[in-house]
Amino acid sequence: MADSSRADSVRAHSSRDTAEGAGWGAEEPGAYRELMPARVEKLSWLNPRTLWPARNGVLASWFGDPTGRTRSRWAEQRTAAGAPADKVVRRADPDRFSFMVIGDTGEGDAPQYAVVPGFLKVGQDTAFTVLASDVIYPVGATDDYNTKFFRPYQDYPAPIYAIPGNHDWYEDLNGFMRVFCDAPPLPAEPAPRPLTRAWLRGLLWHRPSAVDEQRLAEATKLRPAPAQQAVQPGPYWAIDAGPVRIIGIDTGLLGTLDAEQGRWLREVSAGPVPKILVTGSPLYVDGEHHPCPIDGGGTVDDLVRDPERNFVAAIGGDIHNYQRYPVDVHGRTIQYVVSGGGGAFTHATHTIKRVSVADVTEDDFRCYPLRGDSLAFYSRVYGRRLHLKRFFTLSEAEAAAVIAERLGIGPTRSLSEPVRLTRRVRLVAGLLGTAGRPDRTRRLRLPVRKTYTQLFSPGSATYSPPFFKSFLRFDVSPEAVRLRCFSATGLLSQELDPPVEDEVTIPFTRPPGTIDGV
Repeated sequence: MADSSRADSVRAHSSRDTAEGAGWGAEEPGAYRELMPARVEKLSWLNPRTLWPARNGVLASWFGDPTGRTRSRWAEQRTAAGAPADKVVRRADPDRFSFMVIGDTGEGDAPQYAVVPGFLKVGQDTAFTVLASDVIYPVGATDDYNTKFFRPYQDYPAPIYAIPGNHDWYEDLNGFMRVFCDAPPLPAEPAPRPLTRAWLRGLLWHRPSAVDEQRLAEATKLRPAPAQQAVQPGPYWAIDAGPVRIIGIDTGLLGTLDAEQGRWLREVSAGPVPKILVTGSPLYVDGEHHPCPIDGGGTVDDLVRDPERNFVAAIGGDIHNYQRYPVDVHGRTIQYVVSGGGGAFTHATHTIKRVSVADVTEDDFRCYPLRGDSLAFYSRVYGRRLHLKRFFTLSEAEAAAVIAERLGIGPTRSLSEPVRLTRRVRLVAGLLGTAGRPDRTRRLRLPVRKTYTQLFSPGSATYSPPFFKSFLRFDVSPEAVRLRCFSATGLLSQELDPPVEDEVTIPFTRPPGTIDGV
């Protein structure tokens, strides 16, 4: 199994090593801007033109979620068109091969394109890539695929598979199904009975926009090679690749599984073959457990934890950073990973409390960006936004030191000199929602998590390096899979040699009672 990303003995400095490895400092920006379109629209959630078409998630929570029925219709259509009924893609990969995972990509702006050079360098010899959640922002429109999918990944030489996120569902998955499954639009359904919840929902529901066929045809020419092509069985699928089965599930608008997909997941995950789950909603995130309910009973994590199904990892998108939780389940370790750093604005990590969940402690937990870098990043964002740079801006050293104090942990990377924690530093850390002991700023905290996106443009906060983006590479052998998280800061040196922010080797084991070949 070749690995052209770098010789193992030579490692670029990462954020865990030095501040420069995190992207701080006056270093030369990368060449990613040369890949971008001449005109890039900055996504703003304050703009009614963005907010109103993205209303379907709210409507689904108020009037009932129709995605299960719509997903079933897509599945029926694909099966009738000849897609395998079991939704399994059977590849001819050898016992040793590599693949990439990248999540929450499609904003089409500088943070997304800043990931591309490193992604291409690390992934040049891989067999395929999986996009994990939110392929296209803001609403998954087909017309956005040109600059947010085909253009950035035009030079990736292998197939790209994907699972949808909630944003891809805002147009009933029309764009996603057309691009990844070659599926025509679904026929219209009869109108629901008047004055029912479904009728009320339908009055306000955002409908898919018409497809510009010429524009889509031009976009597909950017990835024309036969080796780049793959047609998926549907929005959820399994891939048999070498010694491992990769299972992608579609958690729709509200982060759940419908009963039909739940039955399929139980069937396709049976047996001793090692399995990796890819989901739009992570099962462990921000120090909390979100097992993902299945309509009719049970959860996705019940299946992941079942030793007879032999899951070794579960990777979820939706949250725009990297996190890893090695959870011990009856004597075997399952790696629960968040991988949403592929291009959308960065979700804060400094708001994550000291980790203690499922016997995973702070010493076991990994995240990127580091909490201190996250706090320093957001201090600069608010300094610019509120025109109070002198008050809000924290150095990376100040941010790391105040994080260590509030959480009662040591700094992740060593500080070059002692840092004086002033009242201003502590006040800013509290105002920006830093986890740790309660203080007087609790009621005055500024939004830095998902509420932030409702107040400010997520893209404009990150239009200059460092971006703190990330992507994953998996190297598979008959005995194990090695997971590595690479960073993308937008700096030239790290485009040329992407740093490894985290690495773990996951051994393959056989469930109790099985024998070789069974």
